[in-house]
Amino acid sequence: MSERKIVILDGFTENPGDLDWAPIAAFGELAVYDRVSYEESDIIAEKIGDAEVAIVNKTPISRATIDKCSNLKAILVLATGYNVVDVAYAREKGIDVMNVPTYGTQIVSQFAVGLLMEVCSHIGHHDKAVHEGRWENNADWCFWDFPMIEVAGKTAGIIGLGRIGQATAKILNALNMKVLAYDSFESDSGRQVAEYVDLDTLFANSDVIFLHCPLFPATEGIINSENIAKMKDGVILINNSRGQLVKEQDLADALNSGKIQAAALDVVSTEPIKGDNPLLKAKNCIITPHISWAAKEARQRILDITADNLKSWVDGEPVNVVNKAK
Repeated sequence: MSERKIVILDGFTENPGDLDWAPIAAFGELAVYDRVSYEESDIIAEKIGDAEVAIVNKTPISRATIDKCSNLKAILVLATGYNVVDVAYAREKGIDVMNVPTYGTQIVSQFAVGLLMEVCSHIGHHDKAVHEGRWENNADWCFWDFPMIEVAGKTAGIIGLGRIGQATAKILNALNMKVLAYDSFESDSGRQVAEYVDLDTLFANSDVIFLHCPLFPATEGIINSENIAKMKDGVILINNSRGQLVKEQDLADALNSGKIQAAALDVVSTEPIKGDNPLLKAKNCIITPHISWAAKEARQRILDITADNLKSWVDGEPVNVVNKAK
């Protein structure tokens, strides 16, 4: 019997060279492509060829691609989100789709608070100013171009108090912030780190709002002009969850008017960001390129869990299957 063929279609982001694909390669003949296509394309099916297993991060696996890959038996996603795969059609075809349910709780919460710290102190900006000679040539002993903000004693509101939200809350507690939270599911562990409130109460009382909720119909566009009007003047918004949680023109308008003092975002509605995104020209808006998850430790966990997923599938008892038959 020929060796099982496995193909990784967009491996570079997960592993730019500092990890080892050996745990995946142990299960068959492995072909790794750094990038194939992040949009629907015939080349995706061409690269899958007669492989039984396709591993992807953001490369789409559509109905059309599945129809062209008659030997495909399993699709493994190097991420938690799996919207790039037509999971329903994969199930019709008997193809298991597996994801990585959790891997980055600590680093994503760390990054969220790091975004807040950048808003409060603008460390990167002032470092650049010093290297440009502005301190050396400054008439005063020190200078700052933005208000310095102390977070102790202020109120943070977290929308979505799951694993990541709770990890963020623990850091905020250590910073002596009061933490409010809104979540459709309340838990005892959540109550230990935050006070549950309704959404309007969170908007009205928070100095900083963190988005840690999943993207559902109920949360899509939750940051919009109507809800922004309910917020404190000068609120700070932090989002490293999903870009579609925010109505971007509404946020840009609020930043430009000063209603929202600052926003720090690691995600936008269309990624990579488009040049006409209104947030690129909005006042006091920090944007990073969706890197909250990208610490080597987290990426290693993704690889290890994906290898475990593959082993479970090979053994006939697949785990983390997101398209099980009902």
